[in-house]
Amino acid sequence: MNVTVIDSKGKKTSKKVELADSIFAIEPNDHAIWLDVRSIRANQRQGTHDTKGRSDVSGGGRKPFRQKGTGRARQGTSRAPQHTGGGRVFGPHPRTYSVGIPKKVKALARRSALAYKAREEKIVVVEDFSYEKPQTRSMKDLLEALNTSGKSVLVLTSSYEPNIYKSAKNLYGVEVRESITFSTYDVMKANTVIFQKGALEKVNEVLGK
Repeated sequence: MNVTVIDSKGKKTSKKVELADSIFAIEPNDHAIWLDVRSIRANQRQGTHDTKGRSDVSGGGRKPFRQKGTGRARQGTSRAPQHTGGGRVFGPHPRTYSVGIPKKVKALARRSALAYKAREEKIVVVEDFSYEKPQTRSMKDLLEALNTSGKSVLVLTSSYEPNIYKSAKNLYGVEVRESITFSTYDVMKANTVIFQKGALEKVNEVLGK
């Protein structure tokens, strides 16, 4: 599968690049995508929530009132959950939500996500470019030329480009990742995936094995 390369101004060039069939033309595996997205979302959870049980709250060193003769139900401690200020029953405590999956399944999920974008013709390849300083206007002009302004976009750069990242930081729905560091979730939530030519070459090399 070949696509036309776009220049940094958003205009078509005479160059074409190949989208590796072993990545972009496979039959997507929905279950692998689900497993990877579930793992990514679970690993983002902090798990720092905490509540106090009856052994954690203060007070309750003795019975709140005598056992018999009051006409009320017997009570052993004011720290019991039915009392104001008592401990909470079965409340959440710090824990990890992390879910691991095999590396091969993760790689299959990323290939499947890219294959879906290729089917939908939502893959764009641009020439490698960089900015000497953050230029939000230049990035916005490129997205408008590609008819992706206002949509969720994933931009994959061929190398670490902090100025491109900063240029897209204030643009709604635009995420920038360095070449192969993107995740399945990044691809699936994006309407369009924009590859720099060098980033596509790395993806073909690494995921196309």
